[in-house]
Parts: sequence; structure tokens; C-alpha cells
Amino acid sequence: MEIQDLRKIYRQTEQRSTIVMLVALPVFGIIYLFFESGKKLMEVPEIPEFLVWLLASICGVGLILQYFLFSQKIKLTFEKDELLEKVKIYSQATNQRYLILLLASLVSSLGLLLSKNPIFTLFFAIVLVFFSMAKPTPDRLARLMKLKKEDRELIRTASRPE
Repeated sequence: MEIQDLRKIYRQTEQRSTIVMLVALPVFGIIYLFFESGKKLMEVPEIPEFLVWLLASICGVGLILQYFLFSQKIKLTFEKDELLEKVKIYSQATNQRYLILLLASLVSSLGLLLSKNPIFTLFFAIVLVFFSMAKPTPDRLARLMKLKKEDRELIRTASRPE
């Protein structure tokens, strides 16, 4: 029964992370291409400089926050003995991380839309790096939670299609 529970949690976490990326990428991509095309399809209001830096600060804080919150939650797995409990904590931490990354990507998209400042493109690129680094894989789970060999095999088995 444990393998089915692991498989379910792993799949849900993987699906949620993919959905978040599928929301974040097109939003930013459309805004980026809109400005790079040079065509004026709509008039975008100018925002004050302090709002530009406020949005940039929100992106930066979000990127730092997601890293530290994820690290803290992963440390909680070291206190657990049961693999299922560890995977549940990992899943919650990853979901929280992806939610914060989604918010950072949406804020960077909004910042680019309203200010045309290239700093928001840089922030989005950093978000993409974190998306890539945070994608759940069996090896990543095993490495982060420092799993024993038997537990590593269970995670690999749970990640495979049925």
C-alpha cells in the first residue's frame, strides 16, 4: 500500500509543478513578445519609478523566500523515519515553492508589462532556473532527503508509470 501512496503523492506533486510552469511561461512569453514586436496593440500606462523598484523587490524577496522556506521544510524530513511522511513533507515544500515561484513570475510579467524594464526579464530567467532546479525527480528527492538505498528504490519505483 505504501508504494501506491508514494506514487499518488509523487504524481500530484509532479503535475502541480508542471501546471504552474504552463501558466507562468505563456504569460511572460506573451508580454515579452508584445514588447519585442514593436507594435502598439494597446496603450500601457506608465508607472512611477518607486513602483518599478517595489515590484522588483517583491520578485527578489520571493526568490530568496522560496529557497529558504524550501530548505527549512526539507530539514524537517531528517527528523522523520517513515518514507511516506518524508515524501509528504517534500510534496508540501515543493508545492509551496512552486506557488511562490508562480507569484514571482507573475510579478515579473506585470513589472515588464508596466515598466518595460529589462530587470524583470532577468528575474523571470532566474525563476526559470529555479523551476528547473525544483522539478521533482526521484534522484532529487533521494539527494535532498538523504534517503537510504531501499527508500531510493521505492521512490524510483513510485515515479515510474504503472
